[in-house]
Amino acid sequence: MRLHIEVTGVVQGVGFRPTVWRLARELSLAGFVRNSTAGVEIEVEGERAGEFVDALRAAPPPLARISGLDSREIPEQGTADFVILPSREAGASTDCSPDIATCPDCLRELVDPTNRRFGYPFINCTNCGPRYSITLRVPYDRPQTTMAPFTFCAACEREYRDPADRRFHAQPNACAACGPTVSFHRGIAVADGRDARGHDALRLATELLGSGGVLALKGLGGYQLACNALDAAAVGALRERKRRSNKAFALMAADVETVRRFAAVTAEEEALLVSPERPIVLLARDATAALPAAVAPAAADLGFMLPNTALHQLLFRGTPPLAVLVMTSGNVADEPIVKDAPTARRVLAPFADGFLDHDREIFMRVDDSVVRRLAGRTLSIRRARGFVPAAIALPGSGPAVLGCGAEVKNTFALTTPGAAVVSQHIGDLENLETLAFFQETLENLKAVYRVSPVAIAHDLHPGYFSTRWALEQTGVEHWGVQHHWAHVASVLAETGLAGPVIGVALDGSGYGTDGTVWGGEFLVANALSCERAASFRQVPLPGGEGAIRNPWRMALSFLAGSGGALPESRAVQALLRRVGETEAATVLAVRENRTLSPLTSSAGRLFEAAAALAGLCDRNTFEGEAAMRLEAAAGGHLGAPYAFATATDALPRLDFSPSFSGLLDDLEHGKTAGFVAARFHATVAAAVVDQVGRLRAVTGIRDVALSGGVFQNKLLLTAVTQGIEARGLHVHINTRVPCNDGGISLGQAYLLRERLRT
Repeated sequence: MRLHIEVTGVVQGVGFRPTVWRLARELSLAGFVRNSTAGVEIEVEGERAGEFVDALRAAPPPLARISGLDSREIPEQGTADFVILPSREAGASTDCSPDIATCPDCLRELVDPTNRRFGYPFINCTNCGPRYSITLRVPYDRPQTTMAPFTFCAACEREYRDPADRRFHAQPNACAACGPTVSFHRGIAVADGRDARGHDALRLATELLGSGGVLALKGLGGYQLACNALDAAAVGALRERKRRSNKAFALMAADVETVRRFAAVTAEEEALLVSPERPIVLLARDATAALPAAVAPAAADLGFMLPNTALHQLLFRGTPPLAVLVMTSGNVADEPIVKDAPTARRVLAPFADGFLDHDREIFMRVDDSVVRRLAGRTLSIRRARGFVPAAIALPGSGPAVLGCGAEVKNTFALTTPGAAVVSQHIGDLENLETLAFFQETLENLKAVYRVSPVAIAHDLHPGYFSTRWALEQTGVEHWGVQHHWAHVASVLAETGLAGPVIGVALDGSGYGTDGTVWGGEFLVANALSCERAASFRQVPLPGGEGAIRNPWRMALSFLAGSGGALPESRAVQALLRRVGETEAATVLAVRENRTLSPLTSSAGRLFEAAAALAGLCDRNTFEGEAAMRLEAAAGGHLGAPYAFATATDALPRLDFSPSFSGLLDDLEHGKTAGFVAARFHATVAAAVVDQVGRLRAVTGIRDVALSGGVFQNKLLLTAVTQGIEARGLHVHINTRVPCNDGGISLGQAYLLRERLRT
């Protein structure tokens, strides 16, 4: 018997061909295996050929993800051996593997003084190492990666050709004799010292970190800025140089035991920390741990990751020994992560005292991923290294389309016949550098997946860079998708739900079909239609964008009555003293002008207003700071809900005016910010659950989809989920893409694809 087998999915760069070769030899089969642009092609011949397919399904390589395995019997050819053939073009395209953290086998070799790769920063094998960040095109072969300039030495060549070796056909295979090399260069803040390469470069880099310096290092998907996280002066210097305001820094620890010194780690969170993806994991901080305040001012969680490359591992093994490093993106605020040495020297020089570079080119820049565990599920906060460009299966077969995402936390999504490929985190499309990153990533993924979109979905907001870019593209259909429908649709795309669902989309802002700013929305939706069924009550957004940066403005907007009158309250008087009564009066006057103060139903602004009234945050130094401080103040607890109301004009509107009255009354009677924060979270959760129950009674729908950036609030998400499920309904949330605007593109692409399929 001879079988022809075609395998699709993540089957290149994961040791698939060596596994097939060994399995065929074990079953005494002849034939061949080869990569193609469509996946992996196999032919097996022999008495046990029928066992081969079941055995391959049962035990694929650990990093492989098989999405399709088709086999058919063909005439026997009488071949006597099983071989790996050169790759071939097949017209279609296969999935590209994400970058994978250094595996345990390679780590053992890295620290073994008798091993020839002892201390080599670029050690890898078929089970680990760079993939997406170095892939120029598929099939995934060395000449089509940025490893092409490095010629194998004799020892690496033998490993690469030996089917019994775990580096058999490992495309980035290398050693100190033939592979990439690290180099150290002094920054502008240090005048002494000299440039160095190899082990000397690593020694100087660790000495710099140990002495309180800031290091710019070229990581897997771009440059990072690092300093000793236990050195308050070093952390303060990095924060000041980078003008990072109050946003928390990401941390890298040597091992899980070190992480436990600063944060609580569950078994599920530990599994994420040590996983091949090595994301940043948000963990509940230990308030008693000795960590400089400047690392994460007022944050309830700490973002920890473990070393994802051998280069990072070696930084923790130098002298002096280091336990925890700040490890933040190497970029200027709002610009993409830097990926090449010339740009790093120009852009990062004001931040860094030294540079640890290497000569392996980064083709696709990829930032670190951020995740959290909640209610037994892993939720994506930022989807990038380790997860991209893994495809998300979609129902049926559909045309190639592009969802170009939103303005902030931008990603885009391309569809292939049976899946969606969501890009890595691009960032905020507020400058030409980020737009260029968007375009270079799009062109790369179009080439890798061999797709040319026939239509583009974009947000309705006419001012978004992504919308303007989409409308400039010629020869394709354009379709505007309402922001919150796209949020809900991203859940449909992930879960395969056909709908209809009751969709709850809570975020900071999204352009509504009525021209106002939406953000607290209840939708009845499926893939082909969407009805706005209820919302939060609309209030003026005083000064537009200015109110987003200044939560105190929203506090006044929610409280102001007829003629701008404010309630008599010590909390209100304290707020007016902090911001200035003259400025407050100006804002109250601006509030009455609809041109300057559009109406908004934003859930994000609601939380920010409560934070300002509680005295927690008057001005956001980064997006969502006030809401994060309110959640942190609640301490993971809910209180008794305040009163709320439901008014009706064209729609049912959740009115939180009674809630603010209760909050002010609590503060008047000396209750703490934490007390009112806990009650306010309970209030919003109760109001959402109540409105979902009302819609269930009217529509009969039992499936509820929750999305939007406000649901990153784990206290709110948990309370809403439990409340809805207690009513016998089914809750569905985002897990593979973020619930924030990083998931918008998937929803856009899914809706457009389904529209064209009908």
